Amino acid sequence: MQDGFLTRPNISGHFGVAASTHWLAAQTAMRMLELGGNAFDAAVAAGFVLQVAEPHLNGPLGEVPILLHDAATCETRVICGQGPAPKKATIDFFRDQGIEQIPGTGLLAAAVPGAFDAWMLMLRDYGKLDLETVLSPAVSYAERGIPVMPRLANSIAVMQSWFENHWRENAKIYLPKGDLPTIGSLLKNQNLAETWKRVLSEAKAARADRQVQIENARATWKSGFVAEAIGTFCATGRFRDVTGHDNGGLITGDDLTEWSAHYENPASIEFAGKRIVKCGSWSQGPVLLQSMRLIEACGTEALQNETRFYHTVTEAMKLSYADRETFYGDQDFVDVPFEVLLSKEYAAQRAKQIGRRAQNGWQPGQIDGFGYAVDFDAACNVTLDEETLSALGVGEPTVAKRHSTEGKIKAITDGDTCHINVIDRWGNMVAATPSGGWMESSPVIPELGFCLGTRLQMMRLDERAPDALAPGKRPRTTLSPTIVLNQDGTGYMACGTPGGDKQDQWQLSFLLRHLLLGMEPQQAIEEPMFFSSHWPDSFFPRQAFPGKLTIEGRISDQAADELCTLGHDLEIAPRWSDGYVTASFRRPDGTLGCAASPRGQQAYAVGR
Repeated sequence: MQDGFLTRPNISGHFGVAASTHWLAAQTAMRMLELGGNAFDAAVAAGFVLQVAEPHLNGPLGEVPILLHDAATCETRVICGQGPAPKKATIDFFRDQGIEQIPGTGLLAAAVPGAFDAWMLMLRDYGKLDLETVLSPAVSYAERGIPVMPRLANSIAVMQSWFENHWRENAKIYLPKGDLPTIGSLLKNQNLAETWKRVLSEAKAARADRQVQIENARATWKSGFVAEAIGTFCATGRFRDVTGHDNGGLITGDDLTEWSAHYENPASIEFAGKRIVKCGSWSQGPVLLQSMRLIEACGTEALQNETRFYHTVTEAMKLSYADRETFYGDQDFVDVPFEVLLSKEYAAQRAKQIGRRAQNGWQPGQIDGFGYAVDFDAACNVTLDEETLSALGVGEPTVAKRHSTEGKIKAITDGDTCHINVIDRWGNMVAATPSGGWMESSPVIPELGFCLGTRLQMMRLDERAPDALAPGKRPRTTLSPTIVLNQDGTGYMACGTPGGDKQDQWQLSFLLRHLLLGMEPQQAIEEPMFFSSHWPDSFFPRQAFPGKLTIEGRISDQAADELCTLGHDLEIAPRWSDGYVTASFRRPDGTLGCAASPRGQQAYAVGR
């Protein structure tokens, strides 16, 4: 924002609001509300539309963490739509293959798909509309086509040679008639539409009520024709991945049948008169909570000018993300010291490490009996050549910045996916960040029209690590939606963003500017965004850039000079290039509002 000017209006209403990283999803959510549905119906319908509208960012065989707030009970819950590692996915298996790090593309990196079951669980228990109504917009877009936006066109162009030479089923869908799709043209996926229509047909065969039909759909996905296609494809297919070899997959029918999406209690803290709610340590969500604790310990005066804001927030994140790497993992497998990590006492101790200058070393916390010694020097010295990078699609794609050193490509800083948040007139709220199964990650399964995800790349092949690979264990995902509650437990805000490791960095800046500095949500979203690359990235090849701080080019020259003087390795990014936050909120008088980032030219907030 400059001189009080906003690129988007402050959306306000009383019937319902929705904001998403694609306008088709936001409008689909509103359509469900108009049909008499609630926020839960709306989010599910939008989630399926995102799978069609942004196939370069998510897909039906990806994953989704969902935070929901039920206004009737004032209950806030997590739905875990992050599937675990298959039974065959062991550290010994990868070592026997001579693989030192789980690849970022291909079938070997596929976790059990979780998104479909998670959406269905929420629809069954909290929705009002029938399955056909909720799925119909996505089916229609798959059949009739979605408009190709520049970012999608660019992703297809980057992958064109790879699709043509290695993943030919991807080429059939994303290179129609053998050509790159033009911007503005309609891209269809008939196989995807037919898959959903068959799921609907089998779900409705019993002619039972909506809940039974939804359960039938879950069964069809987990043990019916979808599961059979996945199991056969993994067992018989061999496709090129980032290792440079052709590999098959590890998922079996039993893996699919035996896993279900489930509810969990969230992690949360009180901050600035609100309660901030996140998913557990199988996500990176608690780093937002830890960072808020650190800011609280530093005092709001540490944020009161431009330079101090960027410096203090960056230094807090370095400490929190160091703890992520040291302590976080699937809490069903790893004892994570949450009581300590989220305590004010621990934050006060850690905040003493935030000084006037940038601290560019490795500074994880010390908690007796816990912790993993991250090889920070190794992460800082990973190098990749062009041949290795010919297998693109690693990370969460589209916002990719390559850093070069002496002619060698040293890294990909990646991060993008999609997001949806909805609030209805009753005060029900959903924040969901679907991802995985994007077209760049893996070969398309012909019978289905979509591909598996690659979330296992986030797991280490080191038994000592909290995020070590193990059968049945969830990868520590970067996906990280947020819900904010009022002190009385009622819902205030649902928000989130794409961005890989940047998700909780961008949300932290947004929430600090809104909750502490008093900015309206749209203004807070439009302020210059920034991110650090100081710690090991969650995606293959897990690189780190000590002290690296990237800020949009709308900061002042004085602040930029001062940050460099303080020891930050500053990179000035294009003016509107980072931060894709969307937010929906409910004011004290019961009116609703929502806001969306103008970056990327696709996110929209709608409401009435």
